[in-house]
Amino acid sequence: MPARLEDKIALVTGGGSGIGRSSALAMSAEGAKVVVADISVEGAEQTVGMIEEAGGEAISVGCDVTDPAQVEAMVGRAVETYGRLDCALNNAGTEGVLATVTDYPQEVWDRVISLNLTAVWLCMKHELAQMQRQDAGAVVNTASILGLVGFPTTPAYTASKHGVIGLTKVAALENAEQGIRINAVCPGWIETPMVMERGVQAGANPEVYQQLEDAHPVKRLGKPEEIAEAVVWLCSDAASFVTGQAMVVDGGYVAQ
Repeated sequence: MPARLEDKIALVTGGGSGIGRSSALAMSAEGAKVVVADISVEGAEQTVGMIEEAGGEAISVGCDVTDPAQVEAMVGRAVETYGRLDCALNNAGTEGVLATVTDYPQEVWDRVISLNLTAVWLCMKHELAQMQRQDAGAVVNTASILGLVGFPTTPAYTASKHGVIGLTKVAALENAEQGIRINAVCPGWIETPMVMERGVQAGANPEVYQQLEDAHPVKRLGKPEEIAEAVVWLCSDAASFVTGQAMVVDGGYVAQ
């Protein structure tokens, strides 16, 4: 069976850990050459090392995706290195802090919206310009179950992820006739540094971890690799008739 992303060029932001790293590894395993971007150059280089150890090809790019010049340079580096851009996962993001709407610090709100929403627009602005020149491409934006439902004390994160889904739909409609597909993936609670070490810090608090497990009908948290499988499929030709969708991968969370 042929690899699903054979000879494709893929770009992953936030590729230095978590869902981004797992997606970069999965894309490489399916035949793609991967540009791994992260604000942490060390994290990106570690992911590249893992890809190369497995026999794949990748390069690392340090990038703050809230900086327009760095985003333009990131996409330019991908095209300069490999000649085109076939797939992109816009995954970089932050959880912010846990606080109510009335108590939420404005500086944190501004940072979350900038990284989780505005940066996705910035990345698509340059990724889609390249894909339009090619008349082909596939983009996946990392949203969340909190792009579909609310969760107390997460106003900025929830608002940003709702925005990502809306932005995904607009971009999908604008680019459909050119053969460019744009979708979002909506993970449930996943065992990533964002969940386990930051935010709710489920890794350090067994009671919180148990509560999160119980919140999913399957009674467990998801693995980054499970989200990566959805990303690979959405980028592949197997999803050729899928665009403008928010694909939920959440163990049944939002079905309740």
